[in-house]
Amino acid sequence: MQPTPSLSIVVPVFNEQDNVAPLVQEIDAVVQRLGEPAEILFVNDGSRDATHERLQALRETIPALRVIDLDGNFGEASALSAGLHQARGDVIVTLDGDGQNNPADIPRLLTALRADNLKAVSGRRVDRQEGRWLRVIPSRLANALIVWVTGVPVYDCGCGLKAYRRSAIPRMHLPRGFNRFMPAIFGVRAGEVAEVETTDRRRQHGSSHYGLSRTFIVIRDLLALRFIIANPRAAEFGFALATAAAAALAAVAMEWSTAATVALDALAVLFGLIWWNARRFNRAQTAGVYRLREEDA
Repeated sequence: MQPTPSLSIVVPVFNEQDNVAPLVQEIDAVVQRLGEPAEILFVNDGSRDATHERLQALRETIPALRVIDLDGNFGEASALSAGLHQARGDVIVTLDGDGQNNPADIPRLLTALRADNLKAVSGRRVDRQEGRWLRVIPSRLANALIVWVTGVPVYDCGCGLKAYRRSAIPRMHLPRGFNRFMPAIFGVRAGEVAEVETTDRRRQHGSSHYGLSRTFIVIRDLLALRFIIANPRAAEFGFALATAAAAALAAVAMEWSTAATVALDALAVLFGLIWWNARRFNRAQTAGVYRLREEDA
């Protein structure tokens, strides 16, 4: 019987059949060197290839491996939510399932987390191994906006390699896309988080699930982020009223000013986007964002 883990490593995967075996083996080697009770949780987000079967086969030789199988493809944020909810360790590490995060960097994050009594440590990728114009520059723009809005100095929010104290993670369901705002969405403050430089590796198998459109989605979601962190229920109610008021005023303004009408219409759209994001965040907390398959629940 395995001892209760002090460390949980959570990895969401979707159609990564050729990446899971080497990644599991790398993580297990790191866990062995750390010498502390640990569990490795791979969350299969409805993969349509042989990802789940290969993970199940790996369980025969790697006792620390647990496989969480979702009943459909819900997205990375949902898969992370499932993994965080199932994790048992006092410290939880997350990393991407495509192999681009280097598991060898995990001990450095753990050292920083424990030495400085922080709540979270985030990896910051150096020498990015991606296209400069389609991935790196849009990513830097999105990160700068996130830091500006949240005040939390994590300048590589897209790096999946992060370490948290379990006590810093609320029982929260992350709607699609909100994983980009961790740890700010968890309520971690500026002085409670640090960044550690990490290695960025090229994807060896498969293709990226992300594109340039991600930057525009980040900007859309950022509009509501500060209000959601402060009070998501009040944000939903308040911006529903604000949207209705702006739309009503725009209808009245049509009779006397085109410029005022355009401005009020734009305001109604802005308020509506904030309301929509607050609403889907609140609905996620009540309805959940994933379903577990019966045999793995």
